[in-house]
Amino acid sequence: MKALVYTGVEALSYMDVPDPVPAEGEVLIRIQASGICGSDMHAFLGHDARRPAPLILGHEAAGIITGGARDGERVTINPLMACGVCLDCKRGHTNLCAHRQIISMTPREGAFADYVAIPAHNLVTVPDHVPFEHAALAEPIACGWQGARQALHGFSQPTAELSALVLGGGAIGVGAALSLKAQGVEKVSLLEPNPIRRARLESLDGITILSTEETPDEGTADIVVDAVGYAATRVTASRCAARGGAIVHIGLGEDEGGLDIRRMTLLGIRFLGIYTYTTEDFKDTAQAIFDGRMGRLDWIDMRPLSQGASAFTDIRAGATSAAKIILNPTSGSV
Repeated sequence: MKALVYTGVEALSYMDVPDPVPAEGEVLIRIQASGICGSDMHAFLGHDARRPAPLILGHEAAGIITGGARDGERVTINPLMACGVCLDCKRGHTNLCAHRQIISMTPREGAFADYVAIPAHNLVTVPDHVPFEHAALAEPIACGWQGARQALHGFSQPTAELSALVLGGGAIGVGAALSLKAQGVEKVSLLEPNPIRRARLESLDGITILSTEETPDEGTADIVVDAVGYAATRVTASRCAARGGAIVHIGLGEDEGGLDIRRMTLLGIRFLGIYTYTTEDFKDTAQAIFDGRMGRLDWIDMRPLSQGASAFTDIRAGATSAAKIILNPTSGSV
């Protein structure tokens, strides 16, 4: 099969590789859409020791089951595999499983390829009316869905009365904003510094798009979602969070700095570290996409997998308006 292989720092090669062989309980998926994640970019830049080269990246994917009893079924992939028997799994916290694996991270090859092997129970059936590129968004949006769910659980006032600020207009930030809206928050703002991307996001229904010059005043957001995770964005999150509010931290930009622990402590501001999603979060997010509760999803661009290397370059340069670029192995292969 063809695959886009990470071969070294800032190096991707579109090449022939062996077809995956499904293990017991797994099925083979013919990939139709696979999104480029920020973690893929971190690996591409050599910043993720969990993803050493050579490796096929990509874990936000949808496609068609090939072979077996479910041959031809349209599915979206939950790429996170949990053991199912540890204490965290039994509590429903499958995302915290100490034995978890995820495609695109050793020892699992990813979905920037014609095919990927995945456990059958990690698949959600996609209705015929939903495009594969929309179904592939279940993974990145599910991160924000979990963040919104956990944050809202800690408030006693009606959800519709709360306000939220999302930092970062990539797919994680956009997904978090859409998840907050879908879960009942009416006043949602999204701050994005890139003017090209900001203009594209103006089409989001019911979400106010802000530049850095329009950062809200101190203590004005009940919920602040940091979908970037740098010291500078944590400074903004600490300052903008309201008394008794919550900071939802999803971004993994850098490890340290930025949080105003004193202010958070004195004002009772909760800090929620959000990593991926539970199995139920993924299913709920997929259903929200299928039902149309996530809007038009017109903030994505599609490109052939064979042109994936240039897509990575454009993302790094900030030269694309799309919050997400999705690669299609079946289009423009060479």
